[in-house]
Amino acid sequence: MSDAEIRDQVVQELLAIAPEIDEGDLSDTELLRDQVDLDSMDWLNFLVRLHKRFEVEIPESEYASLRTIEDLTSYIGVHR
Repeated sequence: MSDAEIRDQVVQELLAIAPEIDEGDLSDTELLRDQVDLDSMDWLNFLVRLHKRFEVEIPESEYASLRTIEDLTSYIGVHR
Protein backbone atom coordinates (compact mmCIF):
# COMPACT_ATOMS: atom_id res chain seq x y z
CA MET A 1 0.00 0.00 0.00
CA SER A 2 1.39 3.39 -0.97
CA ASP A 3 1.68 6.41 1.32
CA ALA A 4 -1.07 8.11 -0.69
CA GLU A 5 -3.41 5.16 -0.13
CA ILE A 6 -2.59 5.10 3.58
CA ARG A 7 -3.16 8.85 3.82
CA ASP A 8 -6.54 8.57 2.10
CA GLN A 9 -7.65 5.86 4.51
CA VAL A 10 -6.40 7.85 7.52
CA VAL A 11 -8.47 10.82 6.34
CA GLN A 12 -11.52 8.57 5.82
CA GLU A 13 -11.25 7.37 9.42
CA LEU A 14 -10.91 10.96 10.60
CA LEU A 15 -14.04 11.92 8.66
CA ALA A 16 -15.90 9.00 10.26
CA ILE A 17 -15.15 10.52 13.69
CA ALA A 18 -15.72 14.14 12.65
CA PRO A 19 -17.95 14.27 9.54
CA GLU A 20 -18.17 18.07 9.69
CA ILE A 21 -14.56 18.34 8.53
CA ASP A 22 -13.94 19.58 4.99
CA GLU A 23 -11.30 17.22 3.61
CA GLY A 24 -10.00 19.95 1.31
CA ASP A 25 -9.07 22.07 4.34
CA LEU A 26 -6.80 19.43 5.87
CA SER A 27 -3.06 19.90 5.78
CA ASP A 28 -0.76 16.90 6.05
CA THR A 29 1.83 18.82 8.06
CA GLU A 30 -0.24 20.97 10.43
CA LEU A 31 -1.15 19.65 13.85
CA LEU A 32 -4.42 17.76 13.60
CA ARG A 33 -5.61 19.07 16.95
CA ASP A 34 -5.21 22.63 15.59
CA GLN A 35 -7.12 21.78 12.40
CA VAL A 36 -9.88 19.64 13.85
CA ASP A 37 -11.73 20.07 17.10
CA LEU A 38 -11.32 16.57 18.56
CA ASP A 39 -11.62 15.99 22.26
CA SER A 40 -9.51 13.31 23.91
CA MET A 41 -12.22 10.64 23.53
CA ASP A 42 -12.62 11.37 19.80
CA TRP A 43 -8.84 11.24 19.40
CA LEU A 44 -8.69 7.87 21.14
CA ASN A 45 -11.57 6.56 19.00
CA PHE A 46 -9.74 7.76 15.90
CA LEU A 47 -6.56 5.90 16.89
CA VAL A 48 -8.57 2.75 17.66
CA ARG A 49 -10.18 2.95 14.21
CA LEU A 50 -6.71 3.27 12.63
CA HIS A 51 -5.52 0.26 14.63
CA LYS A 52 -8.43 -1.83 13.37
CA ARG A 53 -8.27 -0.65 9.77
CA PHE A 54 -4.52 -1.11 9.34
CA GLU A 55 -3.98 -3.86 11.92
CA VAL A 56 -1.17 -1.81 13.43
CA GLU A 57 -0.45 -1.60 17.14
CA ILE A 58 -0.27 1.99 18.32
CA PRO A 59 1.12 1.99 21.85
CA GLU A 60 0.08 4.81 24.14
CA SER A 61 3.74 5.86 24.32
CA GLU A 62 3.50 6.82 20.61
CA TYR A 63 0.39 8.99 20.89
CA ALA A 64 2.31 12.20 21.52
CA SER A 65 4.41 11.75 18.38
CA LEU A 66 1.42 11.17 16.10
CA ARG A 67 0.32 14.75 15.67
CA THR A 68 -0.18 15.24 11.92
CA ILE A 69 -1.62 13.29 9.02
CA GLU A 70 1.96 12.94 7.78
CA ASP A 71 3.05 11.47 11.16
CA LEU A 72 0.20 8.95 11.09
CA THR A 73 0.79 7.97 7.47
CA SER A 74 4.49 7.45 8.07
CA TYR A 75 3.96 5.48 11.29
CA ILE A 76 1.43 3.17 9.68
CA GLY A 77 3.62 2.70 6.60
CA VAL A 78 6.56 1.61 8.75
CA HIS A 79 4.60 -0.62 11.14
CA ARG A 80 2.29 -2.47 8.72
